[in-house]
Amino acid sequence: MPKMKTHKGAARRFRKTAKGKFKTTSPYADHIKTKKSAKRKRNLRKDGIASKPDTKRLRKLLP
Repeated sequence: MPKMKTHKGAARRFRKTAKGKFKTTSPYADHIKTKKSAKRKRNLRKDGIASKPDTKRLRKLLP
């Protein structure tokens, strides 16, 4: 059986945490910033955690 390949699209978007969860950047963060408030842009800087169903799928994409 051949080796599992990393899904490169997922690898660029997600990082694995020490506990096995997946960190991702907030959506809507870097396009058309003029109409977003400073508070909203500041909160978009924070990383989010992928949901449980997404985590299950990401484990297959990022072995």
